[in-house]
Amino acid sequence: MSEPTTPAISRMHHFAFTVRDLEASIAWYQRVFQATVVNGDLPHYGREWTGYANLVLEPRTGVAVGLHHNEANQGEEFDEVRTGLDHISLQVEGRDGLEAWAAWLDELGVAHSGIQSQTKPFVYSTIVFRDIDNIQLEFVAVDA
Repeated sequence: MSEPTTPAISRMHHFAFTVRDLEASIAWYQRVFQATVVNGDLPHYGREWTGYANLVLEPRTGVAVGLHHNEANQGEEFDEVRTGLDHISLQVEGRDGLEAWAAWLDELGVAHSGIQSQTKPFVYSTIVFRDIDNIQLEFVAVDA
């Protein structure tokens, strides 16, 4: 296999969602991920008049979640059958990592799938859950 010719990506910086209630979503992400809020509003690039975002940071990895307020939001739940985002998957270390997250979600009262193990197309296990806007998130452990 040949070496890639594209420029390198060093790591993921953030992912972003448009949410129905910015303050409620910030509180949810703070509670579930023990995230901290970055002070200040961020504009929508090229559509600054439509709303703004706030960032919350996951403390161990520094991955940021952008939570966007959009003036035209109709208040409907997220639905992954539409074109666009399906889900976000966050990798954890092994089955122990999944078990720790399952226990944490249980403690918070966040509904989830429990640990689901698969062998195809490779060996992995996941926990699937949803935020308050119905956006699907999952934790995955490969070879677990």
